[in-house]
Amino acid sequence: MLEEWQTSWKNGDTGRKIFNIMPSVSLRPTNWIREDVIFFSQHGPFPAYLKRFHLSDSDYCSCGEIGTALHYATECIYTVSWHMRKPAPNFEQEKGRQ
Repeated sequence: MLEEWQTSWKNGDTGRKIFNIMPSVSLRPTNWIREDVIFFSQHGPFPAYLKRFHLSDSDYCSCGEIGTALHYATECIYTVSWHMRKPAPNFEQEKGRQ
């Protein structure tokens, strides 16, 4: 069963951002907190996510840029005090993929 799950995870079309972080499946739970899951999956109260599911009319942040988790964490002028260093370019390429 675990082998079948791993094959499905490896060849899947969804969850690629998380797959890049955790490429192997496991029956052991992770120690991620809720905020980590929201940030890395980008499934949270971000304009880009809400628009994708027709829960908002706009995917833009108040600053005028597309409102993704990465945007708020690295470049938004309204969240400067929480900024972190931008990830490596290979992660940036994943940013545009849905």
